[in-house]
Amino acid sequence: MTFATDRTTPPRTVNIAFAGFLVSCVFAVTSIGVLAGTHDDLVDALRASGTQLTEEQLQSAATVTQVTFAGIALVIALVQLWLAFKVRAGRNWARIVLTVFTVLQVGSLFVGQGTATLPAYGGALVAALAVVAGYLPTSNAYFDAVKQRR
Repeated sequence: MTFATDRTTPPRTVNIAFAGFLVSCVFAVTSIGVLAGTHDDLVDALRASGTQLTEEQLQSAATVTQVTFAGIALVIALVQLWLAFKVRAGRNWARIVLTVFTVLQVGSLFVGQGTATLPAYGGALVAALAVVAGYLPTSNAYFDAVKQRR
């Protein structure tokens, strides 16, 4: 027995974009792990900056920096994950927001004087490919069909 549905099925290109954004989220979470291993490097950088902080203050500042950036990365990954599901559901606004996020993600690789990690490059590359897949003609037709159905 077959049931008729009113639901438009995402094409392969949208599923590829969805998968790409999921993989990009994994890279973001991986970058949190990489960041955890940079505590001593942060302390050394703070020390080299000529600051007059005590050793305890340097350690604390490095920890606060790590926790802050890890929290930001986690929030961004969760928002990106939520948006990826919205893209798969045919929400054009989510596709646009993920495009802006990806442009910012790629742009961030060129800021920071070579501090980007391998997960950052991998995540940006996968997200950029996902954006491309999300704007292919088949994807555009899907988003139009979902919009018309509403």
